Amino acid sequence: MKLLTYKIPGEEKERLGVTYASAFQRFFALEDLGLFFEDMNDLIENITPEQYEILKNSNDAKDIKVMEYDKVIHCAPIPHPRQDIICLGLNFREHARESTRYKRETFDAAPAYPVYFSKRVNRASGDGDVIPSYPGLVDSLDYEAELGVIIGKEAFQIKKEEAYDYVFGYTVINDVSARNIQTRHKQWYFGKSMDGFTPMGPFIVTEDVMQRPPLFSIKSRVNQVLRQNGSTDQFIFDIAYVIADLSQGMTLKPGTIISMGTPSGVGMGMIPPRFLMPGDVVECGIEGIGFIKNTVV
Repeated sequence: MKLLTYKIPGEEKERLGVTYASAFQRFFALEDLGLFFEDMNDLIENITPEQYEILKNSNDAKDIKVMEYDKVIHCAPIPHPRQDIICLGLNFREHARESTRYKRETFDAAPAYPVYFSKRVNRASGDGDVIPSYPGLVDSLDYEAELGVIIGKEAFQIKKEEAYDYVFGYTVINDVSARNIQTRHKQWYFGKSMDGFTPMGPFIVTEDVMQRPPLFSIKSRVNQVLRQNGSTDQFIFDIAYVIADLSQGMTLKPGTIISMGTPSGVGMGMIPPRFLMPGDVVECGIEGIGFIKNTVV
């Protein structure tokens, strides 16, 4: 089951939908199913088991208008996260290697412990939105295709083997990064938190339709040329480990988003580095979820 947030052209109201079973391009509006939520955060936190069953069985709904994905405005599934996104740095061995090469450091080994940082998101961008290039401020704009894990219920001091019971679903994130800002400040917060630096979507795929652990391929393309080609089985620290680890000292609230790190193939990892320029089109996709396409301006 895939959930989305969208707008009808000419309206500002954000609406929720669930994909039609036979084709992801077709979906039902939740309000037409008799389900009313303020936004995706509200749904994740407050949906009842009975309402969830209505969503799961939406393909059997009769006399309900079928919506067309290409005829609506695509929003990020969670346009306004309630908290900063929790991100993992260097969670793929080869990306850790290319990162140290860019910084002219020696790669000794993969990190022994997860590298966590946060990413401020005033508004997450949707499929089709633009990525601002910030001329005069940013001279090394980069992309990072990542798997976003969305927490479904409050998790505190849980065991690793329980972790997937706390996952609501998965989405695609492009962790857009200003490398010169990131390097200059000796930390990653500002260089990854500028407005427009979090394209997300196009859907949330619910955890209950995936295997445990999920196996996803992660790809990115720039101007239709393949740049990244990785898989979630290459994580240094896997989803269950990360959720359990974080929960030992912090409460993970419903709607919390964890971005699991990026494979090798980013612009700074190329020899010489190749950063994004205005007019470039970036596609980030994850098998089983979909892809988001954004143009740099």
